[in-house]
Amino acid sequence: MAKVFAQDQLEAIAGALGDTERGLTNPEIAFLIEAAKMVDPGPMTKRHRIYNAFAESQNTRQNRTHILEFIRLAMRPARYSRDPHRYEPMRALTNQALAFCGLVVDQTGKLTPVEAAQTLPEAQRRARELRSDLEARGVHPDVLEFCRAELLAEDYFHAVQEAVKSVASKMRERTGLTDDGGALVDRVLCGEPPMLAINPRSTVSERSEQSGFANLVKGAFGMFRNPTAHEARIHWPMSKADAEDILSVVSLIHRRLDASHMPVRI
Repeated sequence: MAKVFAQDQLEAIAGALGDTERGLTNPEIAFLIEAAKMVDPGPMTKRHRIYNAFAESQNTRQNRTHILEFIRLAMRPARYSRDPHRYEPMRALTNQALAFCGLVVDQTGKLTPVEAAQTLPEAQRRARELRSDLEARGVHPDVLEFCRAELLAEDYFHAVQEAVKSVASKMRERTGLTDDGGALVDRVLCGEPPMLAINPRSTVSERSEQSGFANLVKGAFGMFRNPTAHEARIHWPMSKADAEDILSVVSLIHRRLDASHMPVRI
């Protein structure tokens, strides 16, 4: 007998692809059902529409061939070239559901067989690739410390926010200050001389680099550090690729702070 999905597996996959916030749109669902040569049950909630199309196809054909084709078509990276921030969150959701089926969508959008997950935490770990990718990049260990597993569970923005907090923590540890945000940056990295200098500051170029570094840190703080000023931004649909790039910048900031010195104050 041909291999088929269990009912709970179909529900999980349909729920991921039809997720209210990060899933496919209704026009996309209609197109993909037709492209995968399945019967469209018509307008209804997105997850139910996908589930009913999947169930009808599998029950009629007694195989999952057309369901797999739907997933392949839905997860082609090129489909999201105009809206790239949608791809990684959707892939993470889909992989969490597929983990119980012994399948995974890789970064190229291909479906690949893997050992089936047996527990939800195991499925969540598979859907989270951010930490391992950051380790492969050689990201600063102080950034990784603030990217604990629970912060990475489908929440790239939270991981970035916590990593930026680590910069403020290091600056306070180095200087003994208790300030935060832009005020902390101004007191630590600006002034004549600054409390922490990233170079000798003996030339115009070096002083410009010091000023630029202060602006870089202040920009990171302004964008991600203050949860009350940016409450809605906590729910930004941040892609894995964006998070990796931002965390690499935070890693650079840490390395420059590690190598900084405290100029003699007269």
